[in-house]
This record gives sequence, structure tokens and C-alpha cells, in this order.
Amino acid sequence: MSMKNKLKPWAARPFELIFHAEIHYRKGSDYDRRLALISFDNAIEVSIATYLSLNPLQRGNRQYPKKDIEKWMNNYHSKLDFFALEIQTRGLPEYKEKAEIVWYHDQRNEHYHGGGFGVPQQDTLDGIRQVALWVFSVLFEAADIETDLEAAISESDKEMPSIPDSFIVPRGAELNKFASDTAQAKALTAATMIGKWYESNENDLKIIRKIVDGF
Repeated sequence: MSMKNKLKPWAARPFELIFHAEIHYRKGSDYDRRLALISFDNAIEVSIATYLSLNPLQRGNRQYPKKDIEKWMNNYHSKLDFFALEIQTRGLPEYKEKAEIVWYHDQRNEHYHGGGFGVPQQDTLDGIRQVALWVFSVLFEAADIETDLEAAISESDKEMPSIPDSFIVPRGAELNKFASDTAQAKALTAATMIGKWYESNENDLKIIRKIVDGF
């Protein structure tokens, strides 16, 4: 069974964020590490928000007062408060304290909202990855999220069509404009073709400008 069919529809978006974060996490370049940090952090918040937005039927008939849901949905910190209460109610272990998760979130904000271009430390990436997988596995009852990720990545590798070199590499003046290195030209053009940038988002534009300046 493919991962698309295995996941409940409401779990698809949080899992997709984790999936894309994992891809960048494994690539390991400075640019990929920044995106991995941002995506894992987003996955934590989206997982909790999605869960709280579900009909009780879709979350094991667990019900919460409407006022409490509104309070928990208020911001990142209040969502973590809900998750801490949820694992306590279920009698599950607390693998990461709220203070540590907030520290990872602050690192993410430094790289995204602050416009910083430092490179996240590996232990920061490892930590926030663990939190993202933990939150998803609890809320969406994913018994083996690591195996699910491996399966999804394996499926994506098989589905990704190869792009002929003649289609990837700009010719003549275009090649000189972007890079003297053919490998860089391939990477830049492929990223343009398959990337999901939002031109109205100033933070995305800053990242794009930084990448282009690097070439």
C-alpha cells in the first residue's frame, strides 16, 4: 500500500511538510538545512492545528471544549500547551520539554522572520526533527513514522521522472548569466522548475535572492 493510500486524508498535509523537511534534512547543504529547520517547525504547528480542527470522530472520539480549542489555537506556545496536556492525559512519555521545543522554534524564527542566513546546527535539526515526528505520530497514531518516511521517499524516487540534460541546462547567454559551472546551472534551473516559491512572500524572495547571489 502506498503512503498516499495509507494516510488518512486529514493527515496528508502535516505528513507532506515532514516529508519535504526530511528531504532537505538528508541533502544537508547549508540551504537545505535552513529549509529543513523551517519545515520541521511548520510541521509541528500544522500537526497540532489540524488535529484540533478535526471532527471528534476523526480523532478517536476525543472531545474538547470549544473555548479550550480557541485558546489552544491562538499561537505556537498555546498549541504546545495543548500537546503537553494531551500526552499527559493519555499517559504518554514526554520526550521533549516545552522549553526545548520553544528554543528550536526561536531558531526557526531567527532564520525566517529575522532574515538571518546562518546555518542551523546539526543537533538543532536532529532535535526539531524528533519533535516533529513525535507530535505527528501521537496525534495521527502513526506507529512507525520513520518507516513511513522511508516508504514515501522510496515512492517519490520511483515516481520522479528524469529530465534530459538538454532540457535542464540553459544554453549560450543564459548559461553564462547564471553560472559558469554546468552543475550549478542544472541545479538552479531544476529548482526553478519544481520549486514552490511564493513571490508575494518577502521572506521567500530574500531566500531566492540569497541563492541567486551565491551563483
